Amino acid sequence: MALYVYKFGGTSVGTVERIKAVAEKVKKAHEMGNQIVVVVSAMSGETNRLIGLAKEMQAQPIERELDVLISTGEQVTMALLSMALHEIGCNACSYTGGQVKILTDSSYTKARIRQIDDARIHTDLAQGKVVVVAGFQGIDEHDNITTLGRGGSDTTAVALAAALKADECLIFTDVDGVYTTDPRVEPRARRLDRITFEEMLEMASLGSKVLQIRSVEFAGKYNVALRVLSSFTEGCGTLITYEESPMESALISGIAFNRDEAKLTITGVPDLPGVAFTILGPIANANIEVDMIIQNIAEDATTDFTFTVHRNDYQRAKSILEQTCADLGARKVTGDDAIVKVSIVGVGMRSHAGIASTMFKTLATEGINIRMISTSEIKISVVVDEKYLELAVRALHAAFKLDQASTSV
Repeated sequence: MALYVYKFGGTSVGTVERIKAVAEKVKKAHEMGNQIVVVVSAMSGETNRLIGLAKEMQAQPIERELDVLISTGEQVTMALLSMALHEIGCNACSYTGGQVKILTDSSYTKARIRQIDDARIHTDLAQGKVVVVAGFQGIDEHDNITTLGRGGSDTTAVALAAALKADECLIFTDVDGVYTTDPRVEPRARRLDRITFEEMLEMASLGSKVLQIRSVEFAGKYNVALRVLSSFTEGCGTLITYEESPMESALISGIAFNRDEAKLTITGVPDLPGVAFTILGPIANANIEVDMIIQNIAEDATTDFTFTVHRNDYQRAKSILEQTCADLGARKVTGDDAIVKVSIVGVGMRSHAGIASTMFKTLATEGINIRMISTSEIKISVVVDEKYLELAVRALHAAFKLDQASTSV
């Protein structure tokens, strides 16, 4: 008897008809003798609707109350799916994150899972029930409702799969797997049969919307077999695994991009020990995540310090940086929120030279100026002007021949 955790995203449960279709899929798997836990998101558009209601009450909603509100979207879905399963003769029981004791920290709207009590779920599974769990939510040590951030249902599913020692975690979504890049930007993008955890982690962190980054981190940490596949079409999807292809890895597995970037620069900063902490400490204290960082040293013993943040945090980060600028006696603060990040990812970079030069040459040929560069062992990211996003992605996709299935390099 195998134990599977299924996760269905918002579009997969966007209507009553789709919820009924999910119920049929779950029943079929259950009747094959499998134990099934289902994690569900809110119906598509519901979370945005609830956030809109909150903002009608407060321009900046109290985060504790916001979590109480937006967690209800998943509760609606879990109850409806449980009803649909009962209607077709499949015994099911639904639970909120709090009821199955998904314990988190107290960081409202982006909480992290600390512990899961799986006893209640195992009891129901042993009784032959399908267990339906609301994704995206948990409770902290004071029994306050918390949510895990956008895409948090993926994290719920993988964390449950790890706690339950499930045979596989299947993420059902509106795409049939992980692609070399977003097909809406590059129609010749190709579905990958498999991708490593390392590559998927980079893709998720760099802007790929297929999986939430924390779900990939969980899967990699606890070695959860993870598969992405479509709710609407049959297919084996994309397997995310530690194992690389038995053939030599392709140079590049995919191209990720992030439209939600903004850049800040503080110039004329005294070049002294601890200056980086002085600049970024207040940003971190405001719970603003920093991505790429560049520091340039001038001949007059000053430095220019540039970093990127999420576009939603741009104005807040800029205000903090302007205060830091005054405290340090630096020259000025400048910013730009019309930039994007484009990245190439592949474990093949470890054993092949010249990938960076190919990337830079391709962008130069298209007249695309690079504003920032960041690298790691298996990825290269560049910041460019927003208007060049689609051109950059298509040009790089062609340069690295990602539309062609590769068996060896």
